[in-house]
Amino acid sequence: MSGAGKFIQNAIIEDSFWSRMRETVRREGIPYQWKALNDQIPGAEPSYCMRNFRIAAGKESGQHAGFVFQDSDVAKWIEGAAYSLRWHPDEELEAVIDGAIEEVVAAQQPDGYLDTYYIIGGLDKRWTNLKDNHELYCAGHMIEAAVAYYQATGKRVLLDAMIRFVDYIDSVLGAEAGKLHGYPGHPVIEMALMRLYAITQDPKHLKLAKYFVDQRGQRPLYFQQEDERNHNAFYWKDSYFQYQYYQAGMPIREQTEAQGHSVRAMYLYSGVADVARETGDAELAGVCRRLWDNTVRRRMYVTGSIGSSEYGEAFTFDYDLPNDTIYGETCAAIGLVFFARRMLSLEAKGEYADVMERALYNGVISGMQLDGKKFFYVNPLEVLPEACLKDYGKRRVKVERQKWFGCACCPPNIIRLIASLEDYIYSANGRDLFVHLYAGGRFEADVDGKPVQIATRTNYPWEGDVNITVGVDAPAAFALKLRVPGWCEGYALKLNGEALNVPVVDGYALIDRLWQDGDRIELALDMPVTLARANPRIYEDVGKVAVSRGPLVYCLEEADNSRSLHNLRLGDAAASDFRTIWKPDKLGGIVELKSPGLRETDDGWGEIPYSGVKPIETQPVTLTWIPYYSWANRAPGEMRVWVRR
Repeated sequence: MSGAGKFIQNAIIEDSFWSRMRETVRREGIPYQWKALNDQIPGAEPSYCMRNFRIAAGKESGQHAGFVFQDSDVAKWIEGAAYSLRWHPDEELEAVIDGAIEEVVAAQQPDGYLDTYYIIGGLDKRWTNLKDNHELYCAGHMIEAAVAYYQATGKRVLLDAMIRFVDYIDSVLGAEAGKLHGYPGHPVIEMALMRLYAITQDPKHLKLAKYFVDQRGQRPLYFQQEDERNHNAFYWKDSYFQYQYYQAGMPIREQTEAQGHSVRAMYLYSGVADVARETGDAELAGVCRRLWDNTVRRRMYVTGSIGSSEYGEAFTFDYDLPNDTIYGETCAAIGLVFFARRMLSLEAKGEYADVMERALYNGVISGMQLDGKKFFYVNPLEVLPEACLKDYGKRRVKVERQKWFGCACCPPNIIRLIASLEDYIYSANGRDLFVHLYAGGRFEADVDGKPVQIATRTNYPWEGDVNITVGVDAPAAFALKLRVPGWCEGYALKLNGEALNVPVVDGYALIDRLWQDGDRIELALDMPVTLARANPRIYEDVGKVAVSRGPLVYCLEEADNSRSLHNLRLGDAAASDFRTIWKPDKLGGIVELKSPGLRETDDGWGEIPYSGVKPIETQPVTLTWIPYYSWANRAPGEMRVWVRR
C-alpha cells in the first residue's frame, strides 16, 4: 500500500482555533521559554541550560547543573522558534536565535563533539554511558533544530556544526571493527538523521540511522557490556521491563508490544518508520504496524495520552489505563503524533490521522495553559486535589500547571509541535493530494508539473462544515482525498453546490476528476455529542462513559459543577439530551455542553464510613462539560473525564 507521500511545509494556517494558539506560542510561549532557559523566571525551577553552554565555551566558570540532557531544551526551543519564523518573520526573534546558536556552537570541540555535560565534566568520560547519559539524544534534538532553522532561514551555522558532529559520531559508533557497537539509550537521533538526510542526501546519514535501528537490542547486549566495562549503575535491574525500558531488550524486528519508557518508544518507532519508508524495508514497516496496533488499541487513553505508570514513565500491560494515577506525559502524546504522521507516510490510512488528531486536540494541548506560560508534565483524567497533596502515590498529579520544570522536556516540545502544525495537515503523493486534518488555511502543490492551490475555510473543531476551493491555472486531473474522521458517523459532500457521492477508501473520501479553477467542495461532517464506553477489560472505566464531540474529549470540572464529582452520574441521559452552547468569553472561546444528570446525596450518613444497604438518594442536576484540553485554567479543583452512567 502506498503512503500519503510528503507532508507540505509551505501551508498557511488561517484558522480561529489554531491561529490563536499559535499566536500565543509566538507572542508568549517562545519569549517566556527563552527567559526560562536563561533562569529569568521568578519562582520557577532553574534551567541552567544556557549557563551550561557558556561554561562549556569557557565564557563563565562553574560546574554543569541540571540533568545530563539539559542541552536538549534549547535545541527544542530553537526548533520551535525556527518554525514560527516560517509563518511570521521576526527579525528580533531571529537575532535572538542567532545569538543562542552562537553560544551553542562556541562550545563545540575541535573534533566536532558537542555536549556540555561531558565538555564540562570531562571529555575522557564521553561515550561511557550511552544507556543513560543522553549524548545521542541531545545530538538528535540539536540536529532537528539545525534542520528547522536552515529550512526557515537558509542559515547554515548550526547545520554545518551538526554535520561535523554527525561525522564525529559516525567515526565512533557503527558496525565496523574498531567502533563502539552502541546506540542511544533515549532515541531521537534516528529520526533526526533521517531529516538531515532529506537535506544532505549523504548516504552516511541514512546508513547511521539504519544502524541505530538495527543494532539496538542485538546480542551480546551493548548496554550490559557497557555497564560491566564502565561500572555503570543499572536502575531498572529489579524492574519487570529490564532493558526493554530502553526498548533494547531485544531487536526491534522481534518486538510485539509497546514496552518501557513511552517517550523513548514513540521516538524510536518514529525513526523506525522513517527508515522503513526510505529504504523500502517491508519487514520494518510490518514491525511499525504491529507496534502501532498494540499502542493504540490496548495501551492508549481516550485522550490520546499514553504511558500509564510513573515508574519508568512507562507502559505496563494491555488495558491498564488508570485515570487518577496516570502518567500520560505530554511528551508521550507528542511522540504519538510524530509516530502517526510517519505511519501515514508509510500507509495512507485514516486511522493514523484519527489518532494523530485525538492526541493533538486532547493529550497534547492539555499540557499548556491557555496563556502559554504554564505546563503539565502529567495529564490525568481524574483529579482530587486533596489526594494529589496527601497521597504519595498521586504526588506527581498536579491540579495546576507549573511555571517550569527541572526536567523541562515537555514545554519546548509543545512549542515546536504547535509552531509546526502546518507540517501535519496536508500531504502529496504524485497526483494524490491528502487533507488529513481540518483547519482553515491554504497550500500550493505541484501535480504533474502544474501548480494547484487548495484553500480551506472551517470553524473546526466547533463545527463540522469544511469548505474547500481549488485553484488551477488550467484544468488539471488529480485526486483530492479528504479524511472522513473515525468519530464521524455521517457526512454530506457537495461539488459546486451539487450532491456528490464518491467512494471512501481507507478512511478518505476520494474525489478524482479534472478540476477547474474555482471548483468548490463542501464537506459537512455530522458532529453530535457521543458517549463512549470503554472495553470491559479497562477495569477503571466499567460502568462509566466518556463524552466527546467531534475530535474533542470533554470533562467535568469543579468550577462548573461544584465539588464531589464522584457523586455525579449521567443516569438515563442520552447523547441527544446534550445541548451545545458557544461561549466566546469562556476559556478562550469554547463550545460548552449541558446535560441532565444526577447527584447522589449523603443525607443521613453522618460520619460513619459504612452502613447496611441503603436506598441511593439522588437529585437531578444540570451537568456542565468543557473540552478536556481547557481544564485547570481557572481555580484549582476536581476534574473527571469518565463519569458513571
